Amino acid sequence: MTQQISRRRVLQGAGAGALALLLSEGRPAAARASTPASLRAVYHMTPPSGWLCDPQRPVTADGAYQLYYLHSGQNNGPGGWDHATTSDGVAFTHHGTVLPLQPDFPVWSGSAVVDTANTAGFGAGAVIALATRPTDGIRRYQEQYLFSSTDDGFTFTALPDPVIVNTDGRTATTAAEIDNAEWFRDPKVHWDAARNEWVCVIGRARYAAFYTSPNLLDWQLQHNFDYPNHDLGGIECPDLFEMTADDGTHHWVLGASMDAYGVGLPMTYAYWTGTWDGAWFTADDLTPQWLDWGWDWYAAVTWPSADAPQTRRLAIAWMNNWKYAARDVPTDASDGYNGQNSIVRELQLVHQADGRYQLLSSPVTALANHVTATTTLPDQSVDGSVVLPWSGRAYELELDIAWDAATNVGVSVGRSADGSRHTNIGKYGADLYVDRGPSDLSGYSLVPYTRAAAPIDENARSVHLRIFVDTQSVEVFVNAGHTVLSQQVHFTADDTGISLYTDGGPATFSGITIREFGTAI
Repeated sequence: MTQQISRRRVLQGAGAGALALLLSEGRPAAARASTPASLRAVYHMTPPSGWLCDPQRPVTADGAYQLYYLHSGQNNGPGGWDHATTSDGVAFTHHGTVLPLQPDFPVWSGSAVVDTANTAGFGAGAVIALATRPTDGIRRYQEQYLFSSTDDGFTFTALPDPVIVNTDGRTATTAAEIDNAEWFRDPKVHWDAARNEWVCVIGRARYAAFYTSPNLLDWQLQHNFDYPNHDLGGIECPDLFEMTADDGTHHWVLGASMDAYGVGLPMTYAYWTGTWDGAWFTADDLTPQWLDWGWDWYAAVTWPSADAPQTRRLAIAWMNNWKYAARDVPTDASDGYNGQNSIVRELQLVHQADGRYQLLSSPVTALANHVTATTTLPDQSVDGSVVLPWSGRAYELELDIAWDAATNVGVSVGRSADGSRHTNIGKYGADLYVDRGPSDLSGYSLVPYTRAAAPIDENARSVHLRIFVDTQSVEVFVNAGHTVLSQQVHFTADDTGISLYTDGGPATFSGITIREFGTAI
C-alpha cells in the first residue's frame, strides 16, 4: 500500500510554484461548469453517439485500416462492434454497426485477421473475426465465435456455434472454478508463418491460454502462460506478436491490459518480451514492463504498420478505466457520446543498456499533417510560475526543461483565466507525474484517481516533453518515448491557458513549440 500511495496520491512534495496555481488562486470549481456547445475531441477518435469501449485490432483491407470498437447506445450497456476506417491513423470515417447486439447475446472483444490463403474456406482474402460472446447470456459460458466477411470487413456473417468452447464453464462447480470460468475472453489471433498455423491467445483470470489452428475453425489448446504475481490482476485484451528490434534480433511480445492498482502499478498495458515455440511462451523476465503509466490507456491493441511491418507497430487504446468508466461524463450532455480512443502511437522495440528490450512509443507521424498552426515561443527562465501568451483547446506542446537545484518543475495545461483550474505535468524526485486533480469537476469527479506517476531517474536534471492536449484528454510522451502517461481530463471550454512552474529554484524552459490541430474530425 505504501507504494500505491507514493505513486498515486493527489499532490506530492509540491512547493510554492506548483501550489500557487492551485491554492493562491482558488480551489477547483465547486459547481459543474456550464455545458458549452461542444466538448467533442478534435483529433482523437470518438463515436458519433453513444458509448465507445474497447478498440479491436485493425486489419488492412480495401486500402485502409479497418478498425472496430465496442459500441452501445447506453453507457456501459450491452452492444456489439461498430466499424471505422482510417488511412493515416488520425482521421476516421464511421460506417456503423457490423456485429450487432442480439437479445441477451452481446458481442465482446476479439480480433480480426485477413485470411489470405483461404485456410477457413470463406475465400482468399476474407476478413475473419473471432469475438467473445456469453452463450445463452450465461457469464461462465464466455466462448469464442467466428464471423466472416467477403467485402473487406464491411459486413459479416456469424457461425451459429462457438469455435472455441469454454470447457471450464461447462464443468465448474466450486466458487474458484466458476470464477476462473467467468474469465475466458478477448481472443487475439495471428498467423505464425514459421509453423504455418494460426495462434490465438485468450485472457484468463490469472493466466493467458494459447490455442493453435490450421484453419480458424478447429482449435487445439496448447499451454498457458502463468505469471507468478497474481496481484497484477487478470488478463484482458491479450496481445501476441513478433518484432524485429533495433539491433536486428527477433523477439516475441506478450501484452495484456491488467489492473495492478492494488500494488501501486498501472491499470494499463503490461507486456513481456520472450520466445514462442508453437506451444509455449517463455518470458525473458516474469516482471512485466508497462507501455503507459497514466490512468486511461486500457484495452490497447497493436498491429503492424503497413510500411514497416517487421520493425514498427501501431497502437491505440480506450482512454478510460474500469474504476470509474460506468458513469456519465461531460460529453454525454454536450455531444451525446461517452468515450474516446487515444491517439495512435508508433512502437519500436529497442535494446536498452541494461539488456532489456523495451517498446518505445512516439505519436503517429501523420499527426503532423493535421497541424493547422505552429507557434514558437522564446525560452523562459522561471523561478515560481509564468503564464504563456497563448491559449487553445487542441494542440501539442513540445519543450525541454533543465534545472539545477529546483525540486519540482513542470507545465500546467488547461489553465483557466483565474488559475484555479489546470492539470499539472512535472518532475518531482523519482516521479514524472500528471495530476489532473485541479481540473476536477463537481458531478464528474475523478478523485481519488487524479495523480498518475511514472518512474524517472531521481538525479535527472533535464527532461523532454511532448504533451498532447485535446478537449477532454492529456497524453504525455517523455524523452525518447520510454515513458508515456495518458489521462482523460474534464476541461471546460474556458480551460485554454498554459503556464510553467518551478519549486525550490529556477529552471529553463526551451524549444517551446505549440502545434495546433483544427476542427473536429
